[in-house]
Amino acid sequence: MGAFHAYDIRGIYNVDFDKEVAYKVGYFLPALLKADKVLVGRDCRLSGQEIHDYLIKGITDAGADVDDIGYSSTPLVYFGTANYGYKASVQITASHNPREYNGMKVSRENALPVGLDTGLGQIKQWIDEGRPTPPAAKKGTVKEIDIKPDYIKFLKKYKGDYSNLKIAFDLSNGMSTLFAKEIYKGEDASFLFDEMDGSFPNHEPNPLVAKNVEPLRKLVADIKADVGVIYDGDADRVMFVDDKARFVPPDLVIAMMARYFCDERGEKNPRVLQEIRSSKAVAEYLSKNYNADVHTWRVGRAFAAPKLREIDGLWGGELAGHYYFKDFFYSDSGMLASIIVLRIVSALKKKGISLSKEIDDLTCYENSGEINYKVEDKKGAMDAVKAHFESREKPTKVMDFDGYRLEFPEWWFNIRPSNTEPYLRFICEATTKERLLEKIAEADEIIVGQFGGKR
Repeated sequence: MGAFHAYDIRGIYNVDFDKEVAYKVGYFLPALLKADKVLVGRDCRLSGQEIHDYLIKGITDAGADVDDIGYSSTPLVYFGTANYGYKASVQITASHNPREYNGMKVSRENALPVGLDTGLGQIKQWIDEGRPTPPAAKKGTVKEIDIKPDYIKFLKKYKGDYSNLKIAFDLSNGMSTLFAKEIYKGEDASFLFDEMDGSFPNHEPNPLVAKNVEPLRKLVADIKADVGVIYDGDADRVMFVDDKARFVPPDLVIAMMARYFCDERGEKNPRVLQEIRSSKAVAEYLSKNYNADVHTWRVGRAFAAPKLREIDGLWGGELAGHYYFKDFFYSDSGMLASIIVLRIVSALKKKGISLSKEIDDLTCYENSGEINYKVEDKKGAMDAVKAHFESREKPTKVMDFDGYRLEFPEWWFNIRPSNTEPYLRFICEATTKERLLEKIAEADEIIVGQFGGKR
């Protein structure tokens, strides 16, 4: 049962969970969310069909009906859940993980995420306890429906004039293949890996891993594109490459989005959500230029989507390439985020400003990027790193709601355990490269030297 995590159910299929777990999740879900109908979609992973069949059998054996949308991106399920008023939905996906993984992302009414603390833990408990699953006297029915046209119509409302842009796309053989060519029809666009294939033959569908972005960077350079766009496997995340074929830090895109929401749409004093690993440049830029009220919160959709709704934020984002929008039911959509960013890049180009120039202007600090350590005693290592730096310098701010973030006058760091992978993650930012390398070395000495961690 190692597949139940803070945000979703995810793991190596037939190792961390199997079809029987999928059946029981389906069986218990209607009771958990008081739903008589469940919306179900799935990504293209090869194990998805079996999970789909057993999940739906569980739902219908519990007496609830299923609206089955078949192949789907995760944001399409969010759209369907909120737009049509479902009380429960499941997207069968392992997002950006390698091909042998699969899982389920569960949502409730208004596309609010169901995480370990908001329902998945209860289902896990019922499964662990061996709670019986007797078929209902009247089983539910299954209806196949197509909601893609409505989603595409919704997305196209945000599309700008891209006629001045040359765009490179990497669809990662994933679920963005359902929409990208339809959305960007007629544009000067080149596509990589644009056929759906759940074996992910060209690269893992994770744009955060540098080698997976190399083909897109090469394409951007070869065709002299203004921007490159890469989606993850289930298309809830998107990342970008600038005109110099450099990977764009995803947190800086949070800042850049003000050019659409504030400059173009005229939104005043926006509330914006960032997560605990975000560069200080994001809040500084938004506060100074747009009088934005920037909130910092935990990593992951299970936390970000409800928080954006709670603060009535206009948009928000994460270092992992998730971008959340009030306009999209406070949920994340890689496709909507790319539509907005391309609109911004087009507007900048009309002013003679390249994407690379915009990113250079936003980059105020030296940043380590996220460094991952495999370490047994995550909590011990975290506490030791915190104590080490606190003993040498008084922090100006301490956050402790997702690991620790300690800020000092000339640098800051965040250290946190991954909720989906076996890693302790460390990220650091400083005003100079020398200070940055010094702090990374100090953390390294503790995590590797004292706790036996491995990078």
